[in-house]
Amino acid sequence: MGQRDTRARGFAARAGGWSARHRWAAVAIWVLFVIGSMAAGSAMGREEVASGEQLRGETRQAARIIEDAGIEEPAGESVLVQAKEAGGKATDADFEAAVTAVIEAVQATGEVTAVTSPYDTRTISEDGRSALVQFAMRGESETAKERVQPVLDAVAEVQRDHDGLRIEQVGGASLGKTIDDAFGDDFKQAEFSAVPVALGILLIAFGALVAALLPVVLAITAIMATMGLMGVVSHVQPMSDTANSVMLLVGLAVGVDYCLFYLRREREERAAGRDAATALQIAAATSGRAVIVSGVTVCVAMAGMLFTGLAEFQAMGLASLMAVAVAMVGSVTVLPALLSLLGKRVETGRVPFLHPDRRRRRGGRPGAGNESRFWKAVLKGVLAKPALSLLVAGGALVAVAAPAFGMRTEDLSLNKELGDSVPIIATYERLDTAFPGGSEPAEVVVRAEDVDAPEVKAALADFRKQAVDSGASRGPVDVEVHAAADVAVVSVPLVGGSDQERAEKSLALIRDEVRPRTLGSVPGVEAPVTGQVAASKDFNEQMTGSVAPVFAFVVVFAFLLMLLCFRSLTVAVTSIVLNLLSVGAAYGILVVVFQHGWGASLLGAEHAGAVVSWLPLFLFVILFGLSMDYHVFVVSRIREARARGYATRNAISHGVVTTAGVVTSAAVIMVAVFAIFATLSMQSMKQMGVGLAAAVLIDATVIRGVLLPAVMALLGEANWYFPRWLRWLPDLSHDEAPEPVAAGLPASGPAVGTAEEGTTRVRV
Repeated sequence: MGQRDTRARGFAARAGGWSARHRWAAVAIWVLFVIGSMAAGSAMGREEVASGEQLRGETRQAARIIEDAGIEEPAGESVLVQAKEAGGKATDADFEAAVTAVIEAVQATGEVTAVTSPYDTRTISEDGRSALVQFAMRGESETAKERVQPVLDAVAEVQRDHDGLRIEQVGGASLGKTIDDAFGDDFKQAEFSAVPVALGILLIAFGALVAALLPVVLAITAIMATMGLMGVVSHVQPMSDTANSVMLLVGLAVGVDYCLFYLRREREERAAGRDAATALQIAAATSGRAVIVSGVTVCVAMAGMLFTGLAEFQAMGLASLMAVAVAMVGSVTVLPALLSLLGKRVETGRVPFLHPDRRRRRGGRPGAGNESRFWKAVLKGVLAKPALSLLVAGGALVAVAAPAFGMRTEDLSLNKELGDSVPIIATYERLDTAFPGGSEPAEVVVRAEDVDAPEVKAALADFRKQAVDSGASRGPVDVEVHAAADVAVVSVPLVGGSDQERAEKSLALIRDEVRPRTLGSVPGVEAPVTGQVAASKDFNEQMTGSVAPVFAFVVVFAFLLMLLCFRSLTVAVTSIVLNLLSVGAAYGILVVVFQHGWGASLLGAEHAGAVVSWLPLFLFVILFGLSMDYHVFVVSRIREARARGYATRNAISHGVVTTAGVVTSAAVIMVAVFAIFATLSMQSMKQMGVGLAAAVLIDATVIRGVLLPAVMALLGEANWYFPRWLRWLPDLSHDEAPEPVAAGLPASGPAVGTAEEGTTRVRV
């Protein structure tokens, strides 16, 4: 088959051509980059997101006051001593003996300090059946869970000697250790499972071991480099463990996808009779270009998380952005070099019975060997009746998305997050029932010029009284004064306890009524209110406030990129609408499953009654970015066919059918990896896994296989509409050169070149 002019005219083509000609240099540069990034990250160390910097507002203000004062808040622990029988009382002799035994046992470990008796602090429940022995762990609170086991063992020993009582420990350190022991391996298992799952699917897709390994190797090296870069940038934007997990997910997804797109196109061109150099150059100019457009779009989507103002989200956004950028650069530089080095050896390690007819396909038109019979049949029906297809598929997705309008979000309490699979959660619930709000009290951090001044003392006393009189707390309201720092910390158990809605009403009473009348009336006094309930409320408010700017940024910039890269107003608009529809459908599924409980038992999920508060915005950013992977790849192929002179409907059929295999493979990998997270024990991880997997599945099938071709078929030549008044915009359209129309696929419409209004100009 004759070769055609494949001179490089764009960055992707030039980068691919240079790498193919200087393949050892390209590989060496990539290896040095990965090693250098890891070395730099290791040398500079890594800054983690501080707990006090997670939020803005009162929660951060309180954390900074504590930090400025140099106050080390130890990890607090409580032992609940509770009569099992209704008639049991804290005044019973056996009960008092158990309390004494608990105090002596925990003190004997040498790991605790400030042990208090409930008979001294009056931490006895209203019904008299329950009492709290309270103490603090020695040392830093962040590492307390590593030292709490001897204390847990001591309390368990006391329990064995008192069968008629419940003697159970709960607190920050014990909860942290128990949850880590129960679920800590969940995340590692999910992360380690992702790579073999991806490799197995790629092996089926390519039918050859070396070809399957390439995308995985590229993704892993991109992740390694990003890990190093995260250490470097953490000195500007602190990172977190959550950012690590999200970066790994996104890095693996896009790293495999980009390599998959590139490699499949190169193999397709060779199967069509191109020589190795020409096939690689065509892949660079087409799939390489699509990778860059997709990568930049995904980076823009990830950058949206920087606008939340939430340190955790900013860390996730920046880490994911770097992972995408590194994977994108690797795909258009080192991948062509590796393909050039391997040549036909990329087919080494062929698996018997997989793609046995590939050799018989050689010499056909490009894409013929990758056409999917299933999607060819689907497309035939869609293009025959595009209006009906749009109505049915679009209506179905709108129906699936409809429940999203009733979405209820909240920070899940421990029992909703973890269910009853961990015994300590039942202890937490019993403590909260006996001492409402005592397990997670609000804290008022008071800073004054002189905390011992008479007016400040009077205001503190008045605050303690009004907190109870207002109905916000049942007490006891404790005050801890740090005179040297002129700071006082007031602990206020909130009425409502673990019931977030009721506890927030109590918090509002404290913030809006009690505080202004007492501490707020003293000039120069700061009194931010913090604690678990306050942090949750502040987080939700900040999350809600960041939705509009994040949404606007992602949508507007994605629209502009599509407009500039495809030189079509219609393509840009339909891209945004279809992506929003797939995100909306994912939201609807989350609401139906986790809020209404339909099918939740099939996933082993408790009926949470709500969607975890951080998930909608997170899903929007991640899904909008990942959806563009498929969209850019498919539309690029359609546009390429149109530039060759295909009629619009033939171009649609050619583009969708020839990309179906690679899109399906990429989608199956993503769905499989995300589905792993749906099997984890934590409710929030289940919701994330289901939301991501469902959205990717819908996007790769209904959106790309039915709605996109139906919409484009109905629009016809209007797909390429680019008004004259926008032609001053930079031309970032694709650089692939056209080739003659394949036999049997008639061209129609205006000639390719500079078109009249209603069409678009394509570089040739």
